[in-house]
Amino acid sequence: MTGKKYFDDQHDGEEMLLLFRRHPVVMRKALIFSMIPPLLGTLPATFRPELGLSGFFIGLGIGILIGGAVLFYKWISWYFSVFIVTNERFIQVTQSGLFSKGVVDIAIDQIQMVNYQIDGLQETLLGFGTLSVQTQVGELSIHNVHKPAKIQKELTTILRSETKVSLAEAQEDEQEE
Repeated sequence: MTGKKYFDDQHDGEEMLLLFRRHPVVMRKALIFSMIPPLLGTLPATFRPELGLSGFFIGLGIGILIGGAVLFYKWISWYFSVFIVTNERFIQVTQSGLFSKGVVDIAIDQIQMVNYQIDGLQETLLGFGTLSVQTQVGELSIHNVHKPAKIQKELTTILRSETKVSLAEAQEDEQEE
């Protein structure tokens, strides 16, 4: 292979054209839950003053470590869940925690239509929405996509250019026969 490999399952001659992921807002619940352990860690020193300042900071430190672990677990799921568009296919990699991973692989020529939808104040203000990818097999809905209008435009541009390339290749094949 002459090009650089951007992901494990990349074929020879396959080019990565677009990589995107969900908006970081998907980690909002984990952020809230990660704040609870530091708060709970300070409670023993609050109710038992004889523990002193060192008891307060020990409890706070333990709470921060536990809260950080909760946030890190969710961050792993967010960071390693990606959508990759190549000149051959559309790949959805979904990471759930540390040991669970799912992959959806759709040939680029099976994609018929790409739409997006932004609903409500939160999605409008924070810039995320739902991307719908219509294929010959069914519809793939991707929720909480960061900048869905931009992604839809880039994906549509890629689909149009790849369709033109595949049509030109088909015409060349017919002429050779």
